[in-house]
Amino acid sequence: MIEQLRRLLPTPEAAASNRWLRWLGPALHHPRLWRASRRAVALGAAIGVFFGFLIPIAQIPVSAAVAVALRAHVPSAMASTLVTNPITFPPVYYAAWQVGGWLLSEPVPGDTAVPAVRADETAAASAEDLGWWDRITGVGKPLLLGLTVFACGFGALVYLGVGWIWRWRVLSRRRRRLGGPSGR
Repeated sequence: MIEQLRRLLPTPEAAASNRWLRWLGPALHHPRLWRASRRAVALGAAIGVFFGFLIPIAQIPVSAAVAVALRAHVPSAMASTLVTNPITFPPVYYAAWQVGGWLLSEPVPGDTAVPAVRADETAAASAEDLGWWDRITGVGKPLLLGLTVFACGFGALVYLGVGWIWRWRVLSRRRRRLGGPSGR
């Protein structure tokens, strides 16, 4: 399984020849950025998830540049940005908008609870109703807050999760090799 994953990840040459990553130049060829260690892979995956949630476009170049700056595993940073893709994009952004609205205590459009008003108040309210552009731009603040919460939260979870899984695999291999309780 690990070998199949390695075949799917980009090589240093493929990343350096990419037009969006070419500007990183020789820094992208540093061997430490392509060696899989527990800390580097966990940090790279967390960086990729963070930028995968936070920005909708140019996720891969930004995560690769930050991975280079922080000496993280570049392939895992690039691959983990795919947490948001054309299939997951709508539900993730909708959930982030809902979470942001909840955190800001803003009413969510489409609520069925409508206060009782008189007929003349209803006419005045519909005249003051927001236009379509105001409704679209009103989504921005809750969405941005929700995406920031998702990016930070899931980035931290991925960092801790990858580190824990890596450590667990190393310890289980060591127990098997030494003939410990689970290796007999």
